[in-house]
Amino acid sequence: MGTTDAEEFPHLTQKRKRDRSLVFKRSGSDHRKWKREQDSRLPAAGSREDPPRRAKRRRTGRGRGRDVYGSRQWVFSPRDLSAFRDRFIIVSYNILGVENASKHPDLYDRIDPQHLNWDTRKKQIHKELTCYNPSILCFQEVDRFNDLAYLLQKDGFVGVYKGRTGEASDGCAIFWKEEEFTLLHQEDIEFRKFGLRDNVAQLCLFKVSHNNSNMSKNKDASCQIAEPRSCRTLLVVNIHVLFNPNRGDIKLGQIRVLLERANKLSQEYGKTPVVISGDLNSMPQSAIYQFFTSSEIDILAYDRKKISGQIEFPLRQMPVIAQNDALRTPKCISYGMKYKWSEEEIRLAAGSRGYTHLQNPLKLCSAYQGIPGHDNTRDDNGEPLATSYHSKFMGTVDYIWHSSALVPVAVVETLPINVLKRLGGLPSERWGSDHLALVCKFAFVDDANCSDTLHDL
Repeated sequence: MGTTDAEEFPHLTQKRKRDRSLVFKRSGSDHRKWKREQDSRLPAAGSREDPPRRAKRRRTGRGRGRDVYGSRQWVFSPRDLSAFRDRFIIVSYNILGVENASKHPDLYDRIDPQHLNWDTRKKQIHKELTCYNPSILCFQEVDRFNDLAYLLQKDGFVGVYKGRTGEASDGCAIFWKEEEFTLLHQEDIEFRKFGLRDNVAQLCLFKVSHNNSNMSKNKDASCQIAEPRSCRTLLVVNIHVLFNPNRGDIKLGQIRVLLERANKLSQEYGKTPVVISGDLNSMPQSAIYQFFTSSEIDILAYDRKKISGQIEFPLRQMPVIAQNDALRTPKCISYGMKYKWSEEEIRLAAGSRGYTHLQNPLKLCSAYQGIPGHDNTRDDNGEPLATSYHSKFMGTVDYIWHSSALVPVAVVETLPINVLKRLGGLPSERWGSDHLALVCKFAFVDDANCSDTLHDL
């Protein structure tokens, strides 16, 4: 057994690990000073080093020692991943569309109106993202793409946007750092073309730039799109699945189309590594979640209206203890029952009438499940207890999935349930959306040199 990441850097003490929280209390009046300080706390994208020691803050005034807004910490894999040197940080974030927030005031009746103001929220979101030092950003519910592009270009990002079809005004966006990745291919999925409503998805194929990999400059420079095996590539997929809990057939159909297209594109480029991120509008206890982690699903074994877990595992205004128990409910289990689906519902879910077994062509793992976390932020399956919170829902619907050619090195923990309850809902003074950003540092698994390393752990 090799050394762990903590043993690799013995100067990281347990006390330092506790101090390694993402706390955003800097004043906006001195942005340059704040930028220098946060840059010194967190590692550069692709760096193998843990965040350096942060100066201890003096506690003063009332509420001494209590972080009422909540802080988020990096947690690291206990495995020795030092052999995997090519790394990047990806963020998946439903940033709450401006129009969606204005059309559903009942979801935010306990939120200070200032915290719903877009001019305020976009600055909060940008400030938070800067602390993670990401390489790739996947956003959902984007209806102010130009505002995001303007803020992020200062940090070296460029991006692409795909709006939903129909009357909706929001969509999905992927941003990446130009110095680290080069876009080789980009395509979108309009699910309306498959009869699956107005949601959309994005697929971006990147080449890893030589300054972010161990490959020689000459080999990287000669990489052409026609020779996908000659360089390190990455397929990033971004999706916002239909919300409607009653239409499990539509949800499954959207996911089926996405997985099939992602698998085909990955195969075309030499089985390139895949990351799928987004808001799936499905709970970790659901059959849809199981479909991501398994090879197939028999759709008739599940109630169409409960297949996403939103109805079967709802969370309303329960006490904190009851909420924790509800969020730890075991996975949705099929007991051999057969539910009635119409021929049209089967066609939408499976792609053809009479075919009720869906195949998942990709072998995927959840990034957060791959990094052990804290009991106060994770369920029994290792997923966050909550990634979204407003007056009518608290639970997990956001995920980052990855293929076996990638391994999670670290993730940023979500907020404990008691902290969320204390906030009364999201957005808040610190957090700019009703969802929490998911953040993962990945490493590429080198088949030639390190294929046996993970299996030996």
